[in-house]
Amino acid sequence: MTFSVAVAGASGYAGGELLRILAGHPDFEVRTVTAHQNAGHPLIAHQPHLRSLAHLTLQETSPETLSGHDVVFLALPHGTSGEIAAQLPDDTVVVDCGADHRLEDPADWAAFYGGEHFGAWAYGVPELPVGSGAAVSGKQRDRLVGARRIAAPGCNASAVSLALAPGIQAGLIDDEDIVAVLAVGPSGAGKSLKTMYLASEILGSANPYAVGGTHRHIPEIQQNLRKAGAGSPTLSFTPVLVPMSRGILATSTARVKPGVTAAQVQAAWEEAYAGEPFVQVLPAGVVPRTSDVLGANTVLIGVALDAASGRVVTVLAIDNLYKGTAGAAIQSVNIALGLDETAGLTVNGVAP
Repeated sequence: MTFSVAVAGASGYAGGELLRILAGHPDFEVRTVTAHQNAGHPLIAHQPHLRSLAHLTLQETSPETLSGHDVVFLALPHGTSGEIAAQLPDDTVVVDCGADHRLEDPADWAAFYGGEHFGAWAYGVPELPVGSGAAVSGKQRDRLVGARRIAAPGCNASAVSLALAPGIQAGLIDDEDIVAVLAVGPSGAGKSLKTMYLASEILGSANPYAVGGTHRHIPEIQQNLRKAGAGSPTLSFTPVLVPMSRGILATSTARVKPGVTAAQVQAAWEEAYAGEPFVQVLPAGVVPRTSDVLGANTVLIGVALDAASGRVVTVLAIDNLYKGTAGAAIQSVNIALGLDETAGLTVNGVAP
């Protein structure tokens, strides 16, 4: 069976990455692409790398245009997906690649986003550990089976969450002093024309932003770590724009419980992701680079124990547009529809 697909926000970076993956998916057919200001333009004018989809024209983003498809991906700015999604048929699989349906607590939404809270959907990080101790209940994957509403993750949020959840679940680390510093490519901010994203501002420089606990992915990370067994996790989170178009290198640390050994740390992370097709824990002493995951749905994690400071150190690399957004969305839809979870997705990156 072939499923019909519509992609809203198809002229942007996330929309373009969705289309690039969908174009090679054996079970999906892209029939409709939409945009806002670019409606009426040929898709190829804004996504010139998508040669196999050159026959498509960007249409107006509206519930009427998007209805009638089996799957709808909404690659739209936060605050715009919720109203459109509410008008789509219940039997359509709708994936919000924005933030509107990630947060479960309306207070978190009010504090970090503002405006109407549209409610939380099934969270699109299948590998995320859920529960701890006697309450271990598998992975987030189980909650995606049969889902008709899916919230794709924030790329930074999924990076930090996947990096630390195994230690939380295994009871090896303290959730009261977590520090994460991320090197981030500017494509995660979309195509909006802002001075801080201009090449002349980014090239040859590293630029911290949303410093001091203001980044909107913080409550999403805390929510994920609570699912893995954390109580009230405290997090110092600092992203840094660096001169690479795409990619995230997340260095996350946390205090370890007394007596925890390096062997226990390595074993906990390996056990948490054993058998996962897209998340791989590297051997002890090895850390990843963003170039190792470019253009792939792969997550690479290196983990070490800093015995002198009593902290675990994780280094995680993902492609923010692929596994951070579009790949996670498509992987989650595969699960929801009962398809091969890996269909249309690759673990092999692009080099050099």
